[in-house]
Amino acid sequence: MVKKAPFTLREARLEDFEEIYDIFCKVLSEGKTYSYTTQEMTPDRSLAYWISAPGTHCFVADIDGKVAGVAAIRPHRTGRAGHVANASFIVHPSYRRLGIARALGEWALKYAKKQKYKAMQFNFVVSVNEVAVKLWKSLGFTIVGTLPEGFQHATKGLVDVYIMHQFL
Repeated sequence: MVKKAPFTLREARLEDFEEIYDIFCKVLSEGKTYSYTTQEMTPDRSLAYWISAPGTHCFVADIDGKVAGVAAIRPHRTGRAGHVANASFIVHPSYRRLGIARALGEWALKYAKKQKYKAMQFNFVVSVNEVAVKLWKSLGFTIVGTLPEGFQHATKGLVDVYIMHQFL
């Protein structure tokens, strides 16, 4: 049985960024879910990615004052494609399997709908990330495309990447 830790979801604050960046670097170092590397995702680029880029809204899962997970919602594209949302998620390795990713995913969908987005699309879901694929499917996403061997997984080599979508 997985022990559930109490957490709250709240809007990210600038003072959360150090913890967000630490989690992001841990996840990038695993080499299993994001195409970015720690070398290219400098603190400045990461700050924009998670918090400060125009149109980005970031929330965190907070456990006893510590950031345990992060979700950022943003327009998928600008202009005539601005009605489709995109989102990014990370959970600190020490806080996985506590329901944080599901809570952040549910929050993201509700938030996007409230912001008048018509759909949400994930451009890069690593096919062998079975936990994420199962979660997104359970929240109503479907696989609308596959990028064959689009990701160099740290332990599995070249694997497919899914594009996942749902109308809101």
